[in-house]
Amino acid sequence: MNGIRIASLAVATAALALSLAACNTTNPRDRAIGGAAIGGATGAVVGGVATGRAGGALAGGAIGAASGAIIGHTTAPRR
Repeated sequence: MNGIRIASLAVATAALALSLAACNTTNPRDRAIGGAAIGGATGAVVGGVATGRAGGALAGGAIGAASGAIIGHTTAPRR
C-alpha cells in the first residue's frame, strides 16, 4: 500500500469513529453495536496496515469488532 492510501484510510476510519462516538445512547445494545462498528473498522485498518494482507485486515476487523462490542456493552451506564 502506498502512503496516500494508508493516510486516506486512516482519515476515513477516524471520521467514522468520531461520527459514531457522537451518538449518545445509554442502551447497552446500542453501545455494543457502536463499539463493534468502531472496533471493527479500526481493527481492519490496523490489521491491514500491519500485515499488508487482506487476511490481516479480516482478522483485525473480527477481533476489533468483538472487543468493541464487549467494551461498548459493559461500559453502558445502567439505569
